[in-house]
Amino acid sequence: MSELKKYVETSVFRQRLMKVLRWLANLVSNVEIEGDENLPDSGAYLVTTNHNSILDPPFLMLATERKDIVAMVANKYEKTPIISWFLRKVGVIWINREGYDFQAFRQANDFLNSGGLLGIAPEGTRSKTGTLLEGKPGSVLLALKTNVQIIPAAVLGPAKLKKNILRFRKTNVKVIFGKPYSLILPKEGENQKDVLDLNVTEIMCQIAALLPEECRGFYRDHPRLKVILANQMAASAAEMELS
Repeated sequence: MSELKKYVETSVFRQRLMKVLRWLANLVSNVEIEGDENLPDSGAYLVTTNHNSILDPPFLMLATERKDIVAMVANKYEKTPIISWFLRKVGVIWINREGYDFQAFRQANDFLNSGGLLGIAPEGTRSKTGTLLEGKPGSVLLALKTNVQIIPAAVLGPAKLKKNILRFRKTNVKVIFGKPYSLILPKEGENQKDVLDLNVTEIMCQIAALLPEECRGFYRDHPRLKVILANQMAASAAEMELS
């Protein structure tokens, strides 16, 4: 078992801190969680999400009762007062976004191989426009190496939190989890880059399908997104007929 997995599951201080953070989150925001039934109670999964605010990872981690959830966070926040302390205590994997961070991905690999739930932002950086940026291959490489399924997620609202606190208003925050799915494994003779690009598109379009249309950004008109949305509508219609 990885040291991080052991820490998040056994640290009494971390468990108490998570309760305090959940209380604070409910104090300053109205949190709505959708699709939490798509999060299995155990087992290794890679949770891929959009990223508009430094507060996205904490809200993502607070959206489940699983103790073994951590997030990959840009190491530029290591020197941010208060926030850095909280992130260290709840347990995160610091990653250098400037290049391929081998140490961070080894730690992530060990964590997933130990059966943990790991959150990652495939865009590789925080979007300043509130819309999806083009995805990067890191999450695909990690998922293929560890052979884990992916759970798409969307976090909406935390970017407005600071402004609303100054106005003494609660912020509406919504965390959405989609259904787990598996990436396409490269076959013998296939162009590795083509398979990589295809999987990056799949990850990003699965996230985009959980977002409002105005937040889908780079993938707003992507053909794969249209297929995913059509399948979702068909599945919903089928469920309604059965009920």
